[in-house]
Amino acid sequence: MKLTDIETFVVGNPPPHFGGRYFVFVKLTTDSGVSGIGEAYCVPFEPHLVAKMIEDVFARYLAGHDPHDIETMWRRVYSSGFTQHPDVTLMGVLSALEMACWDIIGKEANKPVYKLLGGQVHERLRAYTYIYPRPGDTKDVYHDPDLAAERSAEYLSQGFTALKFDPAGPYSAFDGRQLSLEALDLCERFAKSLREAVGMKADLLFGTHGQMTAAGAIRLAKRLEPYDPLWLEEPVPPDAPEEMAKVARATSIPVATGERLTTKYDFARLLRAGAAAILQMNLGRVGGILEAKKIAAMAEVDHVQIAPHLYCGPIVGAANIQIATCSPNFLILESIETWGGFHTEILKSPIRFEEGHVIPSTAPGLGVELNEDVARANPYTGNMLHLEMTQHPVQ
Repeated sequence: MKLTDIETFVVGNPPPHFGGRYFVFVKLTTDSGVSGIGEAYCVPFEPHLVAKMIEDVFARYLAGHDPHDIETMWRRVYSSGFTQHPDVTLMGVLSALEMACWDIIGKEANKPVYKLLGGQVHERLRAYTYIYPRPGDTKDVYHDPDLAAERSAEYLSQGFTALKFDPAGPYSAFDGRQLSLEALDLCERFAKSLREAVGMKADLLFGTHGQMTAAGAIRLAKRLEPYDPLWLEEPVPPDAPEEMAKVARATSIPVATGERLTTKYDFARLLRAGAAAILQMNLGRVGGILEAKKIAAMAEVDHVQIAPHLYCGPIVGAANIQIATCSPNFLILESIETWGGFHTEILKSPIRFEEGHVIPSTAPGLGVELNEDVARANPYTGNMLHLEMTQHPVQ
């Protein structure tokens, strides 16, 4: 079996854009006619250029090779251009291609990918969602604790037992920083209102995006501790695991992080520093499915859990499901609400969601198929990136 063909899709994610402005998918096909799909997460370049990068890497290192040879392919791409260093761009490209290879491998074996990576551990995967806005909202659910508390009841009725929210304000190219007293007060009021609203029916996941210094994050954590969040997410920028470790040592709240990290090398530094209790690798950035399995295994040694990150499309979501299903130290899975809307339309069959849990598919490969007609009918025509940071200091 040899890889012969590639097709990329840059798909606009229609309003309300939950999961980002666009998705970058790749389809690989072998000489025997078996196809697999993958997705790159948040590569920091214009998405059509990212698609060209994916095609270039395929031509250099994958075309004509057996998709089963994941380790050989991985080392060749990781070393491309004399790098051999974690690089979010190259690893995002590699993740999409590696994911598609695993989809092919599973289809060839007629097994879900999780059956090929140690087998099924979990029959159901506990899931959480952000608290999202609704059409017609007269207040901002990201900044109004009363509306967020009201909305939480809706999510509980859908079966969710964990909710994430981020009231800490914008994340900036100039972070970390000290949050203002007003921002600290808002964060505390959010935690208080939501805990009162959900009681013991749901965990609260406090999501930040590296806005703070370690000292600033410790100040925030002391305000949040009475409301017992399941985690404090990425409290400081991801480039200093030693600083994140200061936060982890100073609070009883578990620290979660990892969406902006890539490869086992980044995560090894995090683990050595004792910086996190929960790892949030994104399968569309971390270096692919096998790399995520290696990271999960390293974490298992230190009794650290994994909670695969998702703020992109459902192909990464399907890969997350594979790694979660076969990992003993899986904690919880990020969902985009209940996987409805465009996340259902872009697939031929939806991801199965029941009572706050994802049910792993028994279909071969990743367990999902891209609806290529829908993908082609929704091209991305904008010029903004998947996610953007505030470009000036936040006072």
